[in-house]
Amino acid sequence: MGRGRMEIRRIENPTQRQSTFYKRRDGLFKKAKELSVLCDADLLLILFSNSGKLYEFHTPSVPRTKDLIERYETVTQNKVLTDHCMQDRSAEVGKVEKLCELLERELRFMKVDEGQDYTLPVLDMLEQNLEAAINKVRVEKDRKIHGEMYHLQNVVKDRQQERYGLCEKLSNIQVLREMGVEGSTGFTNELDLKLGFN
Repeated sequence: MGRGRMEIRRIENPTQRQSTFYKRRDGLFKKAKELSVLCDADLLLILFSNSGKLYEFHTPSVPRTKDLIERYETVTQNKVLTDHCMQDRSAEVGKVEKLCELLERELRFMKVDEGQDYTLPVLDMLEQNLEAAINKVRVEKDRKIHGEMYHLQNVVKDRQQERYGLCEKLSNIQVLREMGVEGSTGFTNELDLKLGFN
């Protein structure tokens, strides 16, 4: 008895959907491999999961995926690997070069060369830049100091609470000793060791 027809629609249960994805992906790749071997066909299968993970299969006789894509582009006259990536990268390189040039110019202004004659506006600008940098350093230093002080205050509070607890235990033990209660000697020795009396 065979299985009935299944309606093809999105699986709502995420666990079941993931399981189905892996099973069907493996089946699809198996069919692609069989087609490649049986018919001596060159093929490329690219698959993205819903989380964006890439799965690919290409014929073992073709060493790189890019080779198959280039063959596709040649046959169809469609560019898959467009020069947009190169244009984007060259634009990005241009932006980075401009930023480097700007930072180098600012760095030159930060260094005062004794042999060079500076105008008053340049010196004023240099002074303002240095003061702004010093202010940033001071703010960060103050933030670090306050954070360290807060941490140390918490450590001191914890140690004081621990001390008060130990002092209370010690006074309770002394009260028990004065009352002559037996069986408290083991606890006393343990507390004496913890407090460092022995």
